[in-house]
Formats: sequence, structure tokens, C-alpha cells
Amino acid sequence: MTNRLLRTAFALIAPLFLFGCILTPGKFVSNLTVNADRSFAFAYQGEVYAIDPSSAMGDLGESSSPDESADGNKAKADAATAASKKLEQDAKNKALVEALSKEAGYRSVSYLGDGKFMIDYAISGKLGYNFVFPFNSDAEAVFPFLMIELRANNSVRIRAPGFANDSKTDKSGMGAMGGADAAASKLDGIFTLDTDAQIISQNNEEGAITAGKRSIIKWRATPLTKDAPTAVLRMAK
Repeated sequence: MTNRLLRTAFALIAPLFLFGCILTPGKFVSNLTVNADRSFAFAYQGEVYAIDPSSAMGDLGESSSPDESADGNKAKADAATAASKKLEQDAKNKALVEALSKEAGYRSVSYLGDGKFMIDYAISGKLGYNFVFPFNSDAEAVFPFLMIELRANNSVRIRAPGFANDSKTDKSGMGAMGGADAAASKLDGIFTLDTDAQIISQNNEEGAITAGKRSIIKWRATPLTKDAPTAVLRMAK
């Protein structure tokens, strides 16, 4: 079901890949609280990198012969084109800051250059709906770090594909052309799940730590992390 949810999301926003960007985590701390009464809170503080898939595709499509590469005029033209692309991408990234800043949950968003952002995001509510972070149609930005899916059997499935680097998983829907592999090398963070609901399953080898009536699971995310943090919880009703 989670894979179907992800495929459906990509199908709806596939046209954005031509104009938008893919977001991936860098250094971060992220916390998710899910209670048995379906109340939840999610927070993400840290780096986010934006990848322009259209630029990556353009770079792959460009080729030149040795003679052309040796041409001084062409080298100057290529340098000018690269500078122009960088200015254009920086303008898009600054517009992304403005778009995200208008969305509920973003307490602060700043652009540091070279596709790197600092984000402070926190939101809370009731799980009467599926939840995906991040997604912003105005910013044309996609690739969920976290997905919370409501199940028919009174359970909730949590999956955080952004907090893993599985080269076998086409995270962006565009593979290496999206530049996701390069961005994944910057992955460095801790994702924590705190819940008082019954844990049906989870994929952390160290298991959960019990604190009173609550269970806490911490996943470490690095470029070597292959399995996305995953858990299924049973709600009270």
C-alpha cells in the first residue's frame, strides 16, 4: 500500500519534474510523535538540498567531440552557459524559500547557496488523513522524507524513505538523472518515533526503548543506511 501511495503521488506530480525540484535531507534531527488517540506531531530541523532534475537531464544530454572541447570559443560559451544556469537555479531556490515560508509548519526557511537550505518545520494535528512531508505544489517540490498512511484495520503505517540511501530504490522517479545519489552522500541525522500506541512491526534492529507507557525508536540515517525507517502502529480506535 505504501508503494502504491508513493506511485500515485509521483503520477499526480510527474509534470513537476520538468520544472520543479527534488528535495533531499542533509544534516538533520527529526521527531515524530504518534499517539494511540491519533494525535500526532512532526518536526524537522536541519539541512535540505534541492536538485533540479531538468538541469541534470540537460547535462546528460550534452556531448562534445575532443575537437570541440579544445575550441577556446566553445569553452568560453560553455562557461557562460554554466554561470547563467547557476544564476537561474539560485533564483529558483530563492523562490522556493518564499513558497515554503507560506506553508503551515515552516517556522523558518533560509537559502545558503549551492542548493542548500536550512529548515525548521513543526506541525501537529489529528491523523484523519495521510500525511506527507515535504510537499508543496507552489514550489513544485517533491520527494517525501516521511509518509504516514492510514490503514483500514485501524493501524497506521509510517515510512521515511528520505532517511535512507537505498541505491536500489528510485527515490525521485528519475534515478541517477535526478542527482539523488549525489545528494544522498550528505545524509546525516537521527529520526525518532515516540508513541504510546501498540507497535505491530518496526525495522530497527535495536528495537524500542520503553519510557513509562511510551515506546521510543531511534533510527540513524547515513549514506550507508539502506533500509528506510518503517513502523506499523495500532491505534486505540
